[in-house]
Amino acid sequence: MAAVRLVILGRQGSGKGTQCARLVEELGPLHISTGDMLRSAVAEGTELGRRAGALMDAGELVPDDVMIGIVAERLAKPDVAEHGFLLDGFPRTPAQAEALEAILADNGVALDRALNIDVPVGEVMQRMLVRGRADDTEEAIQRRLDLYESSTAPLVAWFEDRGLLAVVDGLGSEDEVFGRLCDAVQAADSVGNGVSA
Repeated sequence: MAAVRLVILGRQGSGKGTQCARLVEELGPLHISTGDMLRSAVAEGTELGRRAGALMDAGELVPDDVMIGIVAERLAKPDVAEHGFLLDGFPRTPAQAEALEAILADNGVALDRALNIDVPVGEVMQRMLVRGRADDTEEAIQRRLDLYESSTAPLVAWFEDRGLLAVVDGLGSEDEVFGRLCDAVQAADSVGNGVSA
C-alpha cells in the first residue's frame, strides 16, 4: 500500500490512542503527535525548536507560526515521504489546517483523509469516570469535552467542506472500530463529500 497521509481526531476517551497504534502497525505511517514534534524540535536545537523550548519553559503556549514551522520541518523529512504520517493533535484550527494543506502542497502531496472517531459525549464521560483519576470529576471532564467541542467543530467543518472527513463510529469493540477506520482509509480515493463508516 502507498504511504498514507492522515489526520486523526476524537474526543478524550474515544480510544484514539489505541487506534493510532493499530493504524500505524497495519498501514505503516509514522504516528506524529504535537508533543513528539515539539520535543524533537527542541532536542534537535533548530531555531524553531529553541523558540518553542523557551516558550514552553516559560509556561506559554506555542503560537501558530512556530508550531506550523515545526510541522513543516518534520513533514519535510525523508521518513515521512517514505512512510506517510498519522498526525495527532495537529491541526487544531482551520488556520492550521490551511497551513498543513500548503505544507503538503509544497512537498507535492495532499492529505488523504481526516478520521474523526465519533463516540457520544455520554459514553466518553463514562469511560473517563471509570478509568479516571480522583480529581477527574464529572464537571472537570465536561469542561474539557465542551472545550474540545467548541474548538474542534470549525476544524471538522473545514475537513468536511473539502471532502476529506470520514466520521467513524467509535462504539463497539476495538476490532470493530479498527475495521471501520481501515475501511475509511481505503475509501479515501473515492469521490464525495466525506465518508461515514
